[in-house]
Amino acid sequence: VQLQASGGGLVQSGGSLRLSCAASGSGIRINTMGWYRQAPGKQRELVATITGRGITNYSDSVKGRFTISKDSNKNTVYLQMNILKPEDTAVYYCDAVVFNQMGEPIALGGQGTQVTVSS
Repeated sequence: VQLQASGGGLVQSGGSLRLSCAASGSGIRINTMGWYRQAPGKQRELVATITGRGITNYSDSVKGRFTISKDSNKNTVYLQMNILKPEDTAVYYCDAVVFNQMGEPIALGGQGTQVTVSS
């Protein structure tokens, strides 16, 4: 079972990007998936999370600009990022807790994807 994140890149201030994170593995089911980010010299911080029931949570810094969503059939979570600001520049990481075929929770961490917002 693993996570694969994608969708980062370079964008101008005010622009948009969409990140994707797919959990692969036979018979798995999403419990919670989320995005975190870490900027140079700063601690890792929560961006947004979504539960299997679709309950979302956002950091104050991205509320109203970012939207987290999921496709349970694809075990994929998305992060739509609009009105990007230079301070959004960071490596974005996807984390997840999924249930395996036996209903046991498995914590997963994905590789980061770089998001750079130019001013």
